[in-house]
Amino acid sequence: MTSSFITTWEQQRSFDELGQPLHHTTFCVVDLETTGGSAQAGSMITEIGAVKVRGGEVLGEFQTLVNPRTEIPAFIAVLTGISNSMVADAPPIESALPAFLDFASGSVLVAHNAPFDVGFLKHFTEQQERAWPGFDVVDTAVLARRIITRDDAPNCKLSSLARHFRSTTTPNHRALSDARATVDVLHGLMERVGALGVDTLEELQTFSSRVSSAQRRKRHLADGLPHAPGVYLFKDSAGRVLYVGTSKDVRRRVRSYFTASETRSRMGEMVRLASEVEAITCATPLEAEVRELRLIGEHKPHYNRRSKFPEKVTFIKLTREPWPRLSLVKRVRDDGADYLGPFSSRASAEQSLTALHETFPVRQCKDSLGISPKRTPCALAEMGKCLSPCDGGIDQRTYAAMVRQLRQTLLRTPDQVVDAINARMTTLAADERFEEAGTQRDRMASFVRAAARTQRLSALTGCPEVIAARHEDDGSWAVHVIRYGRLSATGVIPRGADAHDFVAGLRLIAESVPAPCDTPGPVPSASAAETERILRWLESPRIRLVDVTGTWACPVDGAGRAVEGLVRAADFPDS
Repeated sequence: MTSSFITTWEQQRSFDELGQPLHHTTFCVVDLETTGGSAQAGSMITEIGAVKVRGGEVLGEFQTLVNPRTEIPAFIAVLTGISNSMVADAPPIESALPAFLDFASGSVLVAHNAPFDVGFLKHFTEQQERAWPGFDVVDTAVLARRIITRDDAPNCKLSSLARHFRSTTTPNHRALSDARATVDVLHGLMERVGALGVDTLEELQTFSSRVSSAQRRKRHLADGLPHAPGVYLFKDSAGRVLYVGTSKDVRRRVRSYFTASETRSRMGEMVRLASEVEAITCATPLEAEVRELRLIGEHKPHYNRRSKFPEKVTFIKLTREPWPRLSLVKRVRDDGADYLGPFSSRASAEQSLTALHETFPVRQCKDSLGISPKRTPCALAEMGKCLSPCDGGIDQRTYAAMVRQLRQTLLRTPDQVVDAINARMTTLAADERFEEAGTQRDRMASFVRAAARTQRLSALTGCPEVIAARHEDDGSWAVHVIRYGRLSATGVIPRGADAHDFVAGLRLIAESVPAPCDTPGPVPSASAAETERILRWLESPRIRLVDVTGTWACPVDGAGRAVEGLVRAADFPDS
C-alpha cells in the first residue's frame, strides 16, 4: 500500500469502521417560522428554534424571534401566533442567522420537510455573503415516508407523527415547540430503523424499507475490505462472479449494498445470491476503472449490464482488393485494411455505412472481383449509385482515385460526407420533407461521431508509450504508463521520493505491449472502452505529460471539428 493510501486511511480513523455511529452523532433539529413559502420570492424568517441532541440527551436549545422588516400576513399571524408587535424589537436576520450557525456548528441538521427550512437558511447565508457550512442533513419527513405505514399514522405530517411517537411536546407552529416535537419523532424513527440494523448516519440518510432484513444481515461481507480505491467482485457459493463494481472507497460502497442506498431490485437479487465479496486494491481510481472493464469482459457477470461484451462491437471496413468496398465486420484484422469504429450498435454502423455509400459510389456487392470483371451491372449501377466496375464501366485508376477520397474521409476529414448530406438536408427541408431530412441528419451524426471516435482512439493507440501524471486532491501525484492505448502501469509517487526515479522504476515494471501492425485500426491492444476511459483521464484537469514516445495528435481538420456542426444539423425538425 502506498503512502497516499496510508494518509487516506489515517483520515478515515476519525470515523467508526462502518460509518459515523448514530449514538455518537450530534444532531441539531431546527424549525423556522416564516412570512411565506419561498425565500426567493421575498418571504422572510420570523422565528428560529433548534434543539441540539446526542445519544438521546438534549445538549442545548436555541430560540429567537426575527424581525422580518415587513408586515406579517394576517393568516400567518393567526397560524403561528407571531404578531408584528412581537417581532418589532427582535434581532434582524443579519444577527440571528450567525448566532444559529454558531449554535449548529459541527452537527447534523435535522428538519421536518428539510428543503423548506434548509432552503431558507441557505438563501440568507448566501445573501449575507457567508460560506454555508455544508451540513449533513436528515429529513424526518422523507424518512417517515419510508418507514411509517397507514396502520401507524394517517399521514406523515409532524402533528400526526408526534401523536404516533407520543411526543412530550405538541407541535403548534412555533419554532422551538415544533423542533422539540421533531426531536421525539427523530428518536422514534431511529428506534424503528435501529431494529432493522441501521446504526450509522450514512445508513439513516439513505434508508429504504425496500431493503430486506436478509439483505441487511449480509453486511458482514464488507468486513475487512479496504477503505481505498479498487474493484470489488460479488461471488456466489460456487465462486462465480455475479457483479463487478468500482469505488474510491471499496468498503463503504460494498456495505451500501446491504443497507439502504442500494434499492435496485436487480441488485437485491444479486445480494441474496452473494456469499463472498473479493476486493482488489488499486493505486488510482483510473486503474480501478480499467480493471473493472477488464474483469467484466473476462467474467461477463450476469448482473452487470454495462461493458459485459466488449467484443460485441461493429466496424466499417474499407477492404484492400482490386476493387475495394465497404463492409460491416466484428473485429479488426491484420490485413492492411482501413477501419472506422468501433460502433456500439449495428444500427448506428449501418447508418454510417449508408451515409458513406450515398456519398461515394463504391460497389456494394459482397463477392470478390477480379482485375477485369465481366458481369451484368446490378440495379445500383443502373440507378447511378455504383461506378459499376463489374461490367467494365470504369477503369481501375478512376475507381482507385474515388477510393482514395473515401479513405481520406474515413481517416482524416469527413467534409465530403458532411457537405453532401447537408446539401440533401437543405433540399429536403425546402420541400418540407422533414422526416427524410431527419433521417439524413441521423446518418450524418452517426458517421461524424464514429469518425471522431476513430481518430481520437487511433491517435493514442498509435503511440508506443505515453506517461502522464495527475496532481490529486491530497497533493500526491498519480502516474500512469499507457502503451498503444492500453494501461500498462500505475503508481502514486511517495511523499519525499524522487519523481524521476519513481517514473523510471514504474516504466521498468510496466506491462509489455507488442507493437501493432502498420494499420491495425483504432483499438489494437485494448478494448475501445478502456482506451476511451484513458483518454477521458488524459483530457481531465491537472494532467501533466511526462513523456510521449511517438506522435500523439489528431488532424486539425478532422472529425472532431465536424462534431460541432451536429448542433446546426439538429435544428432540422423531424416533422
